[in-house]
Amino acid sequence: MKILFLEPFYGGSHKAVADGFAACSRHQVDILSLAPRFWKWRMRGSALAFVRQVKNLNDYDLIFATDMVDVTDFKALAGPQCPPVALYFHENQLTYPLEPGEKRDFHLGFTNIISALAADGVFFNSQFHRDDFFSAAKRLIRKMPDLRPGWALDKIRGKSCVLYPGIDLDPRIAVSSQLQRNRFDRPLVIWNHRWEYDKNPKAFFSVLERLKRRGILFYLAVMGEQYGTVPEDFKGIEERFDAELLVCGYQENAADYRKWIAKGNVVISTAIQENFGISVMEAVAHGCLPLLPNRLSYPELIPEHLKPDIIYRDVDDLETRLEYILTKPKAYQDKAVALSAHAATFSWKHMAEKWDKALDLVIGSGRSRN
Repeated sequence: MKILFLEPFYGGSHKAVADGFAACSRHQVDILSLAPRFWKWRMRGSALAFVRQVKNLNDYDLIFATDMVDVTDFKALAGPQCPPVALYFHENQLTYPLEPGEKRDFHLGFTNIISALAADGVFFNSQFHRDDFFSAAKRLIRKMPDLRPGWALDKIRGKSCVLYPGIDLDPRIAVSSQLQRNRFDRPLVIWNHRWEYDKNPKAFFSVLERLKRRGILFYLAVMGEQYGTVPEDFKGIEERFDAELLVCGYQENAADYRKWIAKGNVVISTAIQENFGISVMEAVAHGCLPLLPNRLSYPELIPEHLKPDIIYRDVDDLETRLEYILTKPKAYQDKAVALSAHAATFSWKHMAEKWDKALDLVIGSGRSRN
């Protein structure tokens, strides 16, 4: 089978998913991509750009588009030669949190709804995301003065399901020896998220600053990609954490990135937006103990019996838990090993087969409707 993968924002987790699936699928996956910038214009114009780049759509059995592609535009422009289309939601524009002073553009959210209606199969990267999307879509439709298409949501729901993304896992790292590696003389705290407001860096650095003032020892690795304007909370961290910061900035080389997360003791999220959590699960798979908020997609990613040790209630609870881990880093070794083995099940080695089977079904259902 030949799949044409359309990714209009080829960076960060979007790039990681496209590359990971293409590398591990049993099918031939050709990626068409655009640079990761101007995301609103990507939603409006990527379909036009992609249609002009494809020489012969008849060569493909399936189009796999991500959420910044307007599927209705693409199918209309492609015409009858368009094969079945699967739509994958990394995020959606109905629920993505706004920066201070920003107003929501409901046209973009409605584009997500109509694209899902036009697609032959719809996938969300977590159950949380699926539920969040339908709740927000229902609220938006209720705002319409008349002709409210509630039926559209029923049709979308009927052809949608959860398809977790895979993660990039270094196969040389055995789970049984995760915590036998060379670490430092104090615990290493990992930040490997995007440098953006929705990852809530203010809460993260505030907790670390309070622990530092109390004399709690730790090292810090601040990684993750940067897009556009960097939040103020990142400015001056070299001075604020002069004795703790071992690495600061995006790691272009994947091996260097994996080296740092493999040396980490704990990975923390304070995010206010997260529909899966690839960076967290990568760090966990490489041996980091996670501390995650009781919201978003995180609770569904952690085994039930380990949630009491991993999921925190609020910032004060995070600070208390982190202090204990930093002062007694060996206390959670067994749990870190168990979580590492759990996270490894999300590697593309395992997930690609699930993706292949799910997309086979889309091809079958799409052809039956044509």
